Amino acid sequence: MSFDLLVLAVDRSAHPDDARAMVEHCTSLCHRDGELDERIVAFYDDLRVRYPDEPPYGPDSPWMSMPLGVGIDHVEMHISWSPRGTEAVNTVLHLAQRHDLVVYDPQGDEFTGLLQDDRRTMAKQPPAQPRLPSIADLLGRPQAF
Repeated sequence: MSFDLLVLAVDRSAHPDDARAMVEHCTSLCHRDGELDERIVAFYDDLRVRYPDEPPYGPDSPWMSMPLGVGIDHVEMHISWSPRGTEAVNTVLHLAQRHDLVVYDPQGDEFTGLLQDDRRTMAKQPPAQPRLPSIADLLGRPQAF
């Protein structure tokens, strides 16, 4: 079993609806062309030092699909629902904060790193599927950086 996370090069002051529009674009088949966002490059480089997504894979790899999905403005990850996955989430959150990026949890339709409170927006939208645990639930702590 696995869960997904996306790390986005979206301004942290963006409205959650604008960040959701970016998620929809990043997860579509049509990706943006342009220059790589330096924050995404630095995040991905740092993440691969700890958790490579190219062979040889170690037994502690949290990735369920490799290589990771990388675009000019995002990194998409499919993470093992396991202790090694929990450790990877901690690393992702730490690196996203370090590189001023936003993390999106599609299971809970929640953002970590946006400055605007997203709870009001989420309350207006009916869930598309039964709610799975969010990043915060998984880690047992509040979502704020």
